[in-house]
Amino acid sequence: MAGRLAGTTAVVTGASSGIGAVTAEALAAEGAAVALLARRIDRLEELAARLDTPTSVHQLDVTDERAVRDVLDAVVDERGGIDVLVNNAGVGSMVPVTEADFADWRAMVEVNVLGVMAVAHAAVPHLIAAAKGPRGVSDMIIVSSVAGRKVVGPNAVYAATKHAVGAFTEGLRQQLVGQHVRAGLVEPGLVHTELTEASDRSTPDVPDNELRVLLPEDIADAIVYAVTRPARVAVNEILIRPLEQER
Repeated sequence: MAGRLAGTTAVVTGASSGIGAVTAEALAAEGAAVALLARRIDRLEELAARLDTPTSVHQLDVTDERAVRDVLDAVVDERGGIDVLVNNAGVGSMVPVTEADFADWRAMVEVNVLGVMAVAHAAVPHLIAAAKGPRGVSDMIIVSSVAGRKVVGPNAVYAATKHAVGAFTEGLRQQLVGQHVRAGLVEPGLVHTELTEASDRSTPDVPDNELRVLLPEDIADAIVYAVTRPARVAVNEILIRPLEQER
C-alpha cells in the first residue's frame, strides 16, 4: 500500500544523525523521496543506502546562504519540487556564561537562527509552488526546543536562538497561510542525540531513566503526524517532553 506521502519530495537538514536522520527514515517509510542535507556526507551516504525510496545526498553548511540556495535548486531540478521541508540543523552549548567561548555563541546564532532562516528563505518559493499541486498544501517544519519557551540552567544563548526560531516560525505561518504553506514548530524536551550523548560539560546531563528522556523516533513521529494531516488541518506547534521532565 502506498504511503501517505507517496509522490512527494521531502528535504531534511541536519540529516546525518539524531532527529534529522530518524525523521528522514520516517518520511521515506511514508513514501516520500528524501533529500538528505548535512555537513557529514559520509553519514548521509550510509543513511541513503538504508532507505527504500528515491534519495539524494547533499553536503551542506546551512550558514552558507548561497550553497543553501544552490542545493535546494538542485533538489527541485532533480525531483520537480519540494513538498516538505524539515528545517532541523542546529547546535548547542550549555557552558555557563562566565566560562563560555564567544565563538560558541556565534556558532549557535549562525546555525540555529541564520541557518534556519537561510533554508527557509530558499525553500519558500518551492513550497508555494508545491502547494498548488495535487496535495493542495506543502509543509515547513522547524525543529526548535522546549528552551524556546523557558530558560532553564546555563543555556542563555541556546535558549535565545530557540526563542528567535519560535517567533520566526509564527511570522512565516502568518505570511504563508494564504499560500497554503503550513509552517509548524516542534519543540522537544530532552532527547537522546549526539548533543546529549557527547559526555562533556557543554552538554546537558541525560538521566538514566527512560521516562525522563525522549528518543529521536518520538520527535519523528510528531513531525510525520503534522505533515500528513488533511489539507484543512494545520498543526502549528507541538511541545513534546519526556513524561517526567518537569520544566
